[in-house]
Parts: sequence; C-alpha cells; structure tokens
Amino acid sequence: MRLRRTLGLLDVTLFFVVAGSNLQWVATAAAAGPSSITVWLIGGAAMFVPLSIAVIVLASRYPDEGGMYVWSKRAFGPFAGFMTGWTYWASNLPYFPALLYFAAGNALFISASKGSALSATPWYFITVALAGLTIATVVNIYGLQIGKWLNNAGAVARWSATLLLVALGIFAAIRFGSATPITLATMRPEAHLKDVIFWSVIAFAWTGPESISFMGGEIKNATRSVPIGLAIAAPAIAIIYIAGTVSVLAALVPQNVNASSGVMQAISAAATRMNWRAVTPVAAFLVAVSCVGSTSAWLGSVARIPFVAGIDRYLPPVFGRMHPRWGSPVAALIAQAAIAALFIFLGQGGTSVKGAYDVLVSSTVLITMIPFLLLFASALKLRPGATSVRALVVVAASIGFLTTLLAMIFAGFPSGDDPNKTLAVVKIVGLTALMVLGGVVIYLLGKRRASLESHTLPHT
Repeated sequence: MRLRRTLGLLDVTLFFVVAGSNLQWVATAAAAGPSSITVWLIGGAAMFVPLSIAVIVLASRYPDEGGMYVWSKRAFGPFAGFMTGWTYWASNLPYFPALLYFAAGNALFISASKGSALSATPWYFITVALAGLTIATVVNIYGLQIGKWLNNAGAVARWSATLLLVALGIFAAIRFGSATPITLATMRPEAHLKDVIFWSVIAFAWTGPESISFMGGEIKNATRSVPIGLAIAAPAIAIIYIAGTVSVLAALVPQNVNASSGVMQAISAAATRMNWRAVTPVAAFLVAVSCVGSTSAWLGSVARIPFVAGIDRYLPPVFGRMHPRWGSPVAALIAQAAIAALFIFLGQGGTSVKGAYDVLVSSTVLITMIPFLLLFASALKLRPGATSVRALVVVAASIGFLTTLLAMIFAGFPSGDDPNKTLAVVKIVGLTALMVLGGVVIYLLGKRRASLESHTLPHT
C-alpha cells in the first residue's frame, strides 16, 4: 500500500526531541561529576554535529523509507545495507528495557512511601517495563496518525520535566548554594577507566538525528521538514543534557546520584528543601511519560527497518506489508516487542536491578555503534552534494567514524562497581555477538530464499 505522509514539521521537531534526548543520560552524567559537562560539549562536537551533517545531506539526497539501511545499501551493496539496518534495529532491543527500567525507577517518586519498598524489587521493574512496552507497541500498531501523539506527549513531558529540574536547581543553588562545586578545575575530564566508559555512553546519548530517516516516506515535505526540525530541536536537546546535568549537580553531590533515578532524586531533594513537595510526584509522572514516549518513537522508527528488509525479501514477506487500514508494519512491531520483552528477563537474570540496568545500557551502546560506522563510511563513499558540501561531509564523517570506533572500545568495559565483572563482560559481548551473527544467518537465509523464488517463479 502507499505510505501515508503523516508527520508534519511540528511532529518531526518533537520526534527529534524525544528520540534525540533522554533524561537517563542526564542522571548518568551527573553521577560522573562536573567533568561530564565538558564531556557533553566534546561529545556534541564529536558525534551530534558530524551525525547531523551526514544525516541531513544523505536524507536530502536519498529521502527513502529505510534511512541508514538504504544509504549503506547504495554505498556498499545489499549485505552492508542489511547489516546496517539489522544492527541498528537489534541495538534498540536492549535499549527499550533500559529506557523502561529508568521510567520505573523514576516513577517510584510518585508515591514515596511505597517507592522505597519497591526500589530493589526486580518484579516491579519487569512489570513496569512490560506495561510500557505494551502501550508503546499498541499505539504504533494503530499507525503513526495515532502513535505520533504519544511521541509528541513524550517530548512535551521531557521538556516540562527538564524545565522543572532546571528551575529547582537554580532556586536551590541561589538559596542554599550548589551541592557540587562547578569550577574549571572540577570540569576538567580525567582518563580513569570509569571515565572512559562514561565517554562511550555520552557518544551514544548524542545519537538520534538519524532516527526519523527510517520514516522518510511518511514525512510531509521531508527534504524541508527534517533539516528545519533538527535545527529547532538541537538547542532543546543540548539544554536538556547540559542544563539538566548542571541542575542535578546543584541539588546533589555526584556520589549520591543513582544513574537509574538521579533526575528524580535531584528534583525530590530540591523540592523538599524548598518545601515544594507537591512538585515531586508531578515531575515523576512527566519523566515516566517521557520515557514511554521515547519508547514509542523508537519502536515506530526502527520497525521500518524489518519492513524494508521484508520488501527486499531478506525477511519473510509478511514483514514487508503495511496494515491495510492503519498503515503500520504490524509484523515488525509485534516481533520486536516480543524480543524486547525477552531482553527484559535476560538482562535481569543473575544480577541485581542496578546490574541489569548497567548491562542493558552497555549492550545498547556497543551494538548501536556498529551501524554508525557504516553510516559514516557511507557518507564518505557517497559524498552527495556540491563540492563545498562534499568537503564538509568528508570532515564530519571522518570525525564521526573515529568517535564511533572509540566509543565501541570503551563500551566493552564493565562498570567498576559491578559485583560480577566477568559475567557483565560475557553478557555485553555475548549479546552483541549473538545479534550480529543472527543478522548474518538471517541475511544468508533470506538470500537463499530469494534465489529459490527466482528460480521457481517462471514455472508457476
């Protein structure tokens, strides 16, 4: 069926905000201390800017449904295209549980009295993650005309929660002084193991501009809406990350920041000191909604990858069909939700709630970086546009490629406080290898099936 152009400029802008930012990385950054502010700036220059340049140029030249999948296929052939799409799609499977674990951790602040009892209960986190995954999947099954409203609500909720966080941080710092000294000395990055691991997370946090390209065929005037939407969203994303991190540090010392609930810790601490306790449950609700909105945005976006792979016959034909009424890739959405649900249980197995969260984050970062190597390589190979644009693309893609490669190396190290570092490394590397090998097998099987179909077709 013909794709419906459902997303306007406002939808695209809000999509970039909800897909290109996440408050969980604000908490992770604040836990690393004031040096994370400098790392945010470096990461933005080394990943977000090069990625934005590559995506805008490639999306303007090749505004097809499938984004990175199509670009790599044009540059390096069908196998590279499939593996780009496969690894990008696979990276989101552990990302959904990590994102929803973060939502669950922050939702505990809606009811502080009950929240403390549930904070170390794995089944609470599993239940919330499964519920959020179900909601995000269902609205996307009903199509982008419905799903976009949850995406938009998530973006508005994230921006509102950030404004609350920043306002509380400013008021608390003025009245009581900053809990964490923020000076040029404390903002200087160091090169300890825990620091370089953190750098890979920041590089991953700055990704997202590429996400909407998978739905290029469903955007109204994509060649105009994508660059303008990204230009509007970019400052909002930077404020969420940098001002959000500063605000958390104004309310808490880094040692007291929990990477899975630090934003709400800061809001709760500042609100309590200011005697504005009613703000805390409102903020907790906004953070939880923003996480479900992010899940919905990413579910809808990456579902277009198996959809295109189904059209190319590397996956069964059912993946290449849109629902006749809702215009959604139902098979892809249901399949990835089922696998993401499995990751929720696998990530929790044999570890604590915090250990599960760390493994899910590290697995996400490592797997995600693989398709970005191919994206930047595709930009270098294709180099679309005029001569001056080509020079800009070469510089941007070269910087992005190197940043991605370093992030992959750093992501393989386990967290310093993980109680079972060997198990953590096995999970991180094992989950990555499993997903890559799975993609190779599926590609070969799909190629064989397509070959058999081409030989039998004339005789039918």
